[in-house]
Amino acid sequence: MTESPASQLPSPTERRRLREAGGLTEAQVAARIGVGRATVRAWERGRDTPGGREGEAYARLLAGLAGPAAGGTDTHDPAGSPPALTPTQAFDALYAFCAPALARQAYLLTGRRELAREAVEHAFQVAWQRWPEVAQDRDPAGWVRAVAYEWALSPWHRFRPRHRSPEPPPADPADRALLHALLELPPSYRRTLVLYDGVGLDLPETAAETEASTPAAAGRLTRAREAVAARVPQLADPAELHRRLVELASAERPRPPVPATVRTGGERRNVFWTRAAIAFTVAIVGSTALTLRTAPTHYEPPVAPAQAVQGVPPPAALGPLSRAEQALREKLRRSQTGGPQRLTPMAG
Repeated sequence: MTESPASQLPSPTERRRLREAGGLTEAQVAARIGVGRATVRAWERGRDTPGGREGEAYARLLAGLAGPAAGGTDTHDPAGSPPALTPTQAFDALYAFCAPALARQAYLLTGRRELAREAVEHAFQVAWQRWPEVAQDRDPAGWVRAVAYEWALSPWHRFRPRHRSPEPPPADPADRALLHALLELPPSYRRTLVLYDGVGLDLPETAAETEASTPAAAGRLTRAREAVAARVPQLADPAELHRRLVELASAERPRPPVPATVRTGGERRNVFWTRAAIAFTVAIVGSTALTLRTAPTHYEPPVAPAQAVQGVPPPAALGPLSRAEQALREKLRRSQTGGPQRLTPMAG
């Protein structure tokens, strides 16, 4: 007796995790199986159970995603215990599934191919540095995506010389119009629109990833759609907007570096910052020791600097004596110079 497709499927939460780890949107999964996007969403929420040929195709797709993914189980292992993946293998598997789609999403956010590649490389370097935390996260793909989006939308890139000149726009006029409309949106609106209409997250998940309340995320999404529709009236329909976002992202394929390069870059970055921290600590210790060596051991009051005294009148010069002064001088010279007689008053 063969098992039904539903009995071979993982839990609804694991279905969504496998899809995101594989870098697939709900629309892409729906297109591969031949069902609607709402059906895939219902399967991942546990509101519906896959069945029939669609259920078998869905089970095969999830089995293919779970095979090489980090933490995936091999249902065909006769021993019943899958081989444990090393951190390097798990990281490389996550990178292989997420990096291509993440680079296309970053291109929608920035309109720059080189910056999209940098955002993906930076996000996975941070993930490799904090791999124990990322490996235990319930949504590693969402963890890396949040870091990549933050890096891609950083306002500091405008001061970098390599990003001051614009890159060549897409060749298709319709793609150019859509990309221009996206780049005219505020960064928070652009991120919300890409997450909801591009990646396929629902509204609470979009709000959580953008660190906003659900009503605020709904308001941003509504205003972003209105702004895009005002510039490109053909995209007033959300389904058409989703299709065009997927086509624009698929037309431009920024190629991120291979996983080994990302891991090596992250390790070199760790070594650089570790050495910088050690050098800074040594400099602080050396300056402190020098201060203690050269500092005085007792207080010496400062000596005030000499200052010129202002406002003192110059001494008067002696002039010629008058007759009365000359007579007084001669009288003093002839008078007695000592003895008690000098103190005796005399009549004039």
